[in-house]
Amino acid sequence: MIAIGTRAHGKAKRRQLPKMTEHFYKSEWLEAGDDATLSPTAFLVEQPPHCTLEPHFHRQNQFQVFVEGNGTIGSHALDCVLVHYAGAYTGYGPVISGPQGIKYFTIRSVCESGFIPATQAREKMLRGPKRHLTVGPVNVSSPPQDARPGQTLALHPFEADGLGVGYLQLVSGGQLHFDRHPASDGVFVFVLQGQLKLHEHSLAPWEMFFISRDEPVPDCMAGEQGAQILTLHCPPKESVYKDAL
Repeated sequence: MIAIGTRAHGKAKRRQLPKMTEHFYKSEWLEAGDDATLSPTAFLVEQPPHCTLEPHFHRQNQFQVFVEGNGTIGSHALDCVLVHYAGAYTGYGPVISGPQGIKYFTIRSVCESGFIPATQAREKMLRGPKRHLTVGPVNVSSPPQDARPGQTLALHPFEADGLGVGYLQLVSGGQLHFDRHPASDGVFVFVLQGQLKLHEHSLAPWEMFFISRDEPVPDCMAGEQGAQILTLHCPPKESVYKDAL
């Protein structure tokens, strides 16, 4: 499976979240159905200034890419671009926005709607491994010193189940190449800066595509301004959680 997420799709699917007391907005950038084992999804959340999203957890593994604004997540300062990973049934937060608000993508290989507040953890939290990962911040105007054009910089090296985060800087016309882990469910390729040409698509900043593990990496090349890219490698859900509803 290859699934593509675009700004145009997000713009068409932007809406205010009705259950929030503040004006949160959500935009669906990538949708691929609701299959219980593989249904990649990515949406942008716009959290208003000086606002708190309460501690909570989800039933699926997820990445979050914070792309604009600042604040805190739990006890950690939140500066962009920052990557956060939380495994299924792993609580995190609160997410507190600063004076600029925060914009961030939630990215999952299996779709899920809503969240479970920490206040309901006693009845809905399942026993099993808990997992956090925070990477960054990555400054797109000043790429990491260790980055080499065309070579992946491991912001978080692969773990045994395929979890990993990579960074690539491509020059104009540079081809996209990166290593993959056989245990992962797939990888999201997220454009931070520049353009990435994928078939008839020209992916701009914040646009992305997902490749399942059984699919080869398609031919891609950077546009005239080059490209900066994140690769988000998705581990499978822990076996103890796989049969949970």
